[in-house]
Amino acid sequence: MQNAEKVSITMTADMMRVIRESVESGEFATTSEAMRDAVRVWQRARLEYAERLEALRARVRHSLDDPRPSVSAEEAEADMARFLKDEGKARTNAAG
Repeated sequence: MQNAEKVSITMTADMMRVIRESVESGEFATTSEAMRDAVRVWQRARLEYAERLEALRARVRHSLDDPRPSVSAEEAEADMARFLKDEGKARTNAAG
């Protein structure tokens, strides 16, 4: 392992039990290996969160930059109500 640094951490008894059980079951060779895996999972989750957040920000920027006129909440609700009404009629006719 390259440039390993020894650290001391405090964990709850439940967390430590899970780590010990994973070592005892053979899932990991050592508690250190289990902790390194946990940190890798945490790093991956943080990266995925950052990527999702950036994608969301890009969608918001795209929406804000859209030159088309905005639709009010009332207009959107009316459009949705019309759509659902038409969809209901189409299903009734198809079943009928």
